Amino acid sequence: MAVKVLVVDDSGFFRRRVSEILSADPSIQVVGTATNGKEAIDQALALKPDVITMDYEMPMMDGITAVRHIMQRCPTPVLMFSSLTHEGARVTLDALDAGAVDFLPKNFEDISRNPEKVKQLLCEKVHSISRSNRRFSAYSAPAPAAAPTPAPTPAASSFSSHSSSAPTRPAPAPAASRAPAASASSPAPKRKAYKLVAIGTSTGGPVALQRVLTQLPANFPAPIVLIQHMPAAFTKAFAERLDKLCRISVKEAEDGDILRPGLALLAPGGKQMMIDGRGAVKILPGDERLNYKPCVDITFGSAAKSYGDKVLAVVLTGMGADGREGARLLKQGGSAVWAQDEASCVIYGMPMAIVKADLADAVYSLDDIGKHIVEACI
Repeated sequence: MAVKVLVVDDSGFFRRRVSEILSADPSIQVVGTATNGKEAIDQALALKPDVITMDYEMPMMDGITAVRHIMQRCPTPVLMFSSLTHEGARVTLDALDAGAVDFLPKNFEDISRNPEKVKQLLCEKVHSISRSNRRFSAYSAPAPAAAPTPAPTPAASSFSSHSSSAPTRPAPAPAASRAPAASASSPAPKRKAYKLVAIGTSTGGPVALQRVLTQLPANFPAPIVLIQHMPAAFTKAFAERLDKLCRISVKEAEDGDILRPGLALLAPGGKQMMIDGRGAVKILPGDERLNYKPCVDITFGSAAKSYGDKVLAVVLTGMGADGREGARLLKQGGSAVWAQDEASCVIYGMPMAIVKADLADAVYSLDDIGKHIVEACI
């Protein structure tokens, strides 16, 4: 059965080009178009598409507002189009918070110069997020903002990178998400003196990382590295967003950064991040031979070489199998590898690759991963 798609954009040219690209795939059917967010809501209710492609800047109602209404009234996987700018990144992250599943850069030049590449990428994205549709029946709208809650105060001495006199960062309100799934069957972890926590993710990762990292206290005792498949223009804005929401510090990694407790370093888009035995970060140019820039396998592999059995690696939601070979190296060195469970994933690809390769020491739901990281490290 063909994947039914609703195309939403105020640009007639872009609507036509996206519709033409999608319609060229015999397993995709464009069932309608809309020129603004209000029309998008009406069409989503009437046509019940499997996937909606959504622009942000539109008259009458913008894309983020439309996504929020759609998630409340007829939950449907949404693929956002965004500009490759800092502001475009911020808006896209807001859209993901509102409930969009994934995004693609809106680049007219790429459509003109590389039509086949654009067609392949767009159709792959549509097919992939259409498979997340079955989870949208359990979608819950964003909860009202909750009163700030104090950070956990374990008996460990403070390892916070912030001054002890600084106010504790409040816990953020829950991000838009699917209803919590039942916990996976893995038992709670045993405590270990991990020297590094490494987290890799792709589709669905921005919201998943936010859910995990906001559960960590300011005195978290281990350094953290984050590998999220994301364009170069987006990672700085994403790191800034996480830093504002979390009690730990978060920044986009730079060459020469030193790992330290309570600091999470996000791999920059378009490049590769490696770690050496001295705890220094090396940022390398993105190798064109690699599909992912940044690549989870590369960072995991360098962590395995540098830290032996002292790494806790976590693989969250995402397409493909990036992270599997790096996890294999970590397991060979005696480190621990966790995977997100299928029920709480947006796309059960990367965690499934870990589980199917028998590399997962534990499988946890997204809502449990953060607290289990704290239990394992503090």
